[in-house]
Amino acid sequence: MTTVRITRTALTRGTLAALSGLLAGFAALTVAELVSAAVRPEASPVTAVGGAAIDRTPAAVKDFAIRNFGENDKLVLQLGIVVTLALFAVVVGVLALRHRRTGSAAVLAFGVVGAASAVSRPDSTGVVDGLPSLVGAVAGAVLLYVLIGRLTRPRLVAGEEARDESGWDRRGFLVAATAAAAASTVAGAVGRTLNGRSAQDAVASREAARLPAPASPAKPIPAGAQLRVPGLPPFTTPNSKFYRVDTALVVPKVDANSWRLRIHGKGVRRDLEFTYQDLLDRPLIEREITLCCVSNEVGGPYIGHARWIGVRLADLLKEAGVKPPSRGGKADQIIARSVDGMTLGTPVEDVMDGRDAMLAVGMNGEPLPFVHGFPVRMLVPGLYGYVSACKWIEDIELTTFDDYDAYWVKRKWARKAPIKTQSRIDTPKPFGRPEAGTVMVAGVAWAQHRGIEKVEIRVDDGPWRPAQLAEQDTVDTWRQWSYPWKATPGGHTLTVRATDGTGEVQTEKRTKTVPDGASGWHSVVVTVD
Repeated sequence: MTTVRITRTALTRGTLAALSGLLAGFAALTVAELVSAAVRPEASPVTAVGGAAIDRTPAAVKDFAIRNFGENDKLVLQLGIVVTLALFAVVVGVLALRHRRTGSAAVLAFGVVGAASAVSRPDSTGVVDGLPSLVGAVAGAVLLYVLIGRLTRPRLVAGEEARDESGWDRRGFLVAATAAAAASTVAGAVGRTLNGRSAQDAVASREAARLPAPASPAKPIPAGAQLRVPGLPPFTTPNSKFYRVDTALVVPKVDANSWRLRIHGKGVRRDLEFTYQDLLDRPLIEREITLCCVSNEVGGPYIGHARWIGVRLADLLKEAGVKPPSRGGKADQIIARSVDGMTLGTPVEDVMDGRDAMLAVGMNGEPLPFVHGFPVRMLVPGLYGYVSACKWIEDIELTTFDDYDAYWVKRKWARKAPIKTQSRIDTPKPFGRPEAGTVMVAGVAWAQHRGIEKVEIRVDDGPWRPAQLAEQDTVDTWRQWSYPWKATPGGHTLTVRATDGTGEVQTEKRTKTVPDGASGWHSVVVTVD
């Protein structure tokens, strides 16, 4: 009986030690959340550590995450961080049962890691960003020390008030643990509320924004640009359905009233600074432009089309005295900086060659959604987003490719990335089971800034057959296509390829997305019943 009692007691204390670690970790995070409200939301440990993890993740791993988790990749990362912290907390709690001070020191050490991550972020405002992690870690370490003390306190001597027969302060532990859990919950709730309030001005500024009529409106989309084939995506992608691929663990919410954009650097005769209202007061252009992410695999979903309104970027650069390299300009690269520290490098020549490169303020008739860059984002037709589509932009620096490598270039992506000619089959779906007879095969093709001239379909190893093209809106938009296939029973492979406006046929050669975008023909396998 004695052996059984000892085993159960040890097991109980071990479980409560693990619980102590979890409570200490919870307290550290919630106190840090509260302190971050006084610093800035981006300095909270989960955001800081998550951002640092994203920055240090190899390109191939990021590509894997985007491919497998899509727009949920940040949620998966956050959950992974929380689970890792929980496991760490359990281990530290059990360790502290034998080595009380060492366990508390481990909590402090993890706080130092969080602080270092916050301070090292590209958008860091200085050492103060490390304060939430450090204060939270101190709170967690103290709590762990107190709770473990309740589990290791020796049995009272005879004559004093009786304690639990196990020899440790069960009631004291329960009171301390309950109080700590309650206090931590309150701290976390207050922190989240205060951090939420910090975004209220940004939300109010977006709600108050009114887009003026463009001086150069987009032409109406041709009626024939949208084919009436079930399974085809709409020609214009709704804002809520538009793809999102970026590194922002927390979507920046920027107050348009305090936002500023600076243009400076090599070849700039005079620095310029603009407010949000300054841009709205300028002549605006409205254009139909299809955007595509370089992480889009063959047949992938990371492409969308919208009607954008904004200021022609070339005009702003000319006012600053910038000339393209072809006209003797000193700078050949634009470094666009986001409020979260992201940097994108864009060729000056492409921005100033006459295409509709812009600083966009509106998307599909409304101010930019926060997830797509409010108040202002940059976009350049014909280039993949990682070298052209800076969201939440606040700084434009003129420099050279020799002098500076932007965020993704440092991670082995190409410096220059014109969009490759691509096509996709949207219907029938892979492994679909259409019935024999006429089956409409349909999809989209794109080669922004070159346009699509032809799309062809091949069934199994048969000859290439021309597809019927929808009317083309502009060379900067995708183009829908369809092909009436006389389907016969059995398994079949459908393959598509496109020819762009320069006459170049989409290559069959398969490449991965790194370093400058995927290539290859898209195929689907179906079984005809």
